[in-house]
Amino acid sequence: MKKCLRFTLIGAACLAVLAALTVFITNLVVLLGTKDRIVPADAVPEFDADCILVLGCGVRDDGTPSHMLEDRLLYGIDLYKKGVANKLLMSGDHGRADYDEVNAMKDYAMAQGIPSEDIFMDHAGFSTYESMCRAKEVFGVKKMIIATQGYHLSRAVYIARMLGIEAYGVASDYRTFGGQFYRDCREVLARVKDLFVGIVQPAPTYLGEMIPISGDGTLTSG
Repeated sequence: MKKCLRFTLIGAACLAVLAALTVFITNLVVLLGTKDRIVPADAVPEFDADCILVLGCGVRDDGTPSHMLEDRLLYGIDLYKKGVANKLLMSGDHGRADYDEVNAMKDYAMAQGIPSEDIFMDHAGFSTYESMCRAKEVFGVKKMIIATQGYHLSRAVYIARMLGIEAYGVASDYRTFGGQFYRDCREVLARVKDLFVGIVQPAPTYLGEMIPISGDGTLTSG
């Protein structure tokens, strides 16, 4: 009985070490693999980006962007106004009638003077992977700048590059937010998940007809 228990404990310890190594190595791969692709907003390389991708996150009950989402939008809009790319792609969750990230993002950008035809809306960006996959498959994006908070950026850029998109990232960190330790811990595990998702490359929840990012973004309104 004691011998059996000892083998069980040794086996459990080995599995724990293996899991820890997997987490450590995959995070190292993602972080080192994107180190040179994360740049300051004033040092984005000129490489004819098709668009600036702004990744969605929470909106308030009144439908306006949360502070975290607002920071992403401010960076994306600033890059657009600097001429880094002439299209904005707003990708977020609009899977329910009572929850809509992308229209909140578009309304905010238009209030900042961005014309509707330059704003594309991805209503089915339900995850970082799906946002990247749909950017490529639905909007035909080949080169882009990604705007999101720094803790999230390495994973976003890494997924994009796994899918064949040439991508750089700009950390949208105007402010600091409570709960960052939790987000950092969650991101460690999310990098592991998405590295393997990027290898398998499953189809996103929705695809649909192609809407070229070079066209009129008003076609994506709704």
